[in-house]
Amino acid sequence: MIELPIRDPCDFCEGMAGREERWAIIDESEHTLTVLNPWQFELGQCCVITRRHVATLLDLSDQECETILFAAKRVAEALVKTYRPLGILTFQNNGVYSGQETPHFHFHVVPRQKGSDWGIGPPQLATFDGAGRERGTLHDPSGDPQRRQRVQVSARQMTETADLIRSNLPK
Repeated sequence: MIELPIRDPCDFCEGMAGREERWAIIDESEHTLTVLNPWQFELGQCCVITRRHVATLLDLSDQECETILFAAKRVAEALVKTYRPLGILTFQNNGVYSGQETPHFHFHVVPRQKGSDWGIGPPQLATFDGAGRERGTLHDPSGDPQRRQRVQVSARQMTETADLIRSNLPK
């Protein structure tokens, strides 16, 4: 059984209900919202989230699966046009043992640049040359609170970044 993180109320549901102001919406569909992550470990880091409160990939309908991947491709195209990244990282975590922090499905779409403030990121990044960490460097979590504070951006920056990415969405 997949152990889920506990977060009540769900910050994604609160954001969609307008009670959380930190989410900048870039794109939306019947089943998804594409939002700018309020912690910009990478400039332009986005998440595609489901409108329906479901926790994991295993809980999605077929229609939601299709819509999520379409939305991820759409924002990835906008991120490439906006930032000309060295790569696009996409990932999704299911359960606390995979790193899931919020019990609401979300699919990350991240423009990667050399020397970013990504930190631990997905574990496989530790082995890639030029992916933000030197090969063999272990993650030291002692600086995580300062790093999270350093990458949290203002409401004005969120709006400006979301507007820029939105302007580059495919028509």
